[in-house]
Amino acid sequence: MTKPLIQVIGSLHLDFVTTTPRCPSAGETLQATRFDIGAGGKGANQAAACGRAAFVTSNEQDVQVEMSGVDTTNVREIPGTTTGSATIIVDEGAGGENRILFVPGAGFKGMDDAQEVLKRSGKTPDVVVLQGEIPRQTVLSIVEHYNASEQTQVVFNPAPVWPQGIPSKTLKGLGALIVNETECLLLTKSVASEGSKVTVVEKEEDLTEEILQQIGKEFHQLLSINTVIVTLGSKGVFYSQSNGSRGMIPAQQVEKVVDTTAAGDTFVGYFTAALARSIARGTKIEDFDVEAACKKANAASARCVARAGAMQSIPFGYE
Repeated sequence: MTKPLIQVIGSLHLDFVTTTPRCPSAGETLQATRFDIGAGGKGANQAAACGRAAFVTSNEQDVQVEMSGVDTTNVREIPGTTTGSATIIVDEGAGGENRILFVPGAGFKGMDDAQEVLKRSGKTPDVVVLQGEIPRQTVLSIVEHYNASEQTQVVFNPAPVWPQGIPSKTLKGLGALIVNETECLLLTKSVASEGSKVTVVEKEEDLTEEILQQIGKEFHQLLSINTVIVTLGSKGVFYSQSNGSRGMIPAQQVEKVVDTTAAGDTFVGYFTAALARSIARGTKIEDFDVEAACKKANAASARCVARAGAMQSIPFGYE
């Protein structure tokens, strides 16, 4: 089996994480219980998760590898601007749910030219992963570029979904679309606003398995997306493939949810690693075992939420 190449094009932030018994009301001051500073950003988290998924044995050297086995050659300093940052509030009273505000900093200034980013990325990857924390036009251009390629599969995690939405032409031909409940609602509204007949619901609680199956079928038929995945937190994960395989995977039980930060990024990274390994074995994407990949990614996310922090909470494969 040849060694697969995954490229993650996205954000790298400095995370400022405050853990609190509950979120304060407007004008209220509360005493928090913990404060941490660490590496984060969806791009960096997902790259770390891809790398850690490959570590199937444990030794001290593994943990010391830069960015968990990630080649950071194409990470560069941008003079005259700051590293992107994220302020994260972890609400202990709500089971570790988080609220996040990010300031893009160098992630925007250094990623505003799609052609330059593509040129700098070097070798053609087997799988490329993108999110929504770098400039919108850059992401749209790069997704469309690789969707037109027969050599590269795109895993797109539009988090956050931009207020301007995502054009249907950008989504056409995706290898895998991975969204959470909120992103699913926003994305269906965005596609429907262009005149496509897509099921739109207003509330997350209305995303029943039956509705999700319908949305999956519509995205396969209208946009030729091979795999649609909706992560549902404590309710599990829904997946749908264009070959007709679909289902709901229940969430793994966690004794105590400490912090949900990076759980979604962990899922994306582990899923992507499984996809890349499958491609390296010569398996066509339509024959990829999405259910097995989602179960592994789901298990990794369960490990993640039982720990505090973002990147440092992402588990290694041997766990």
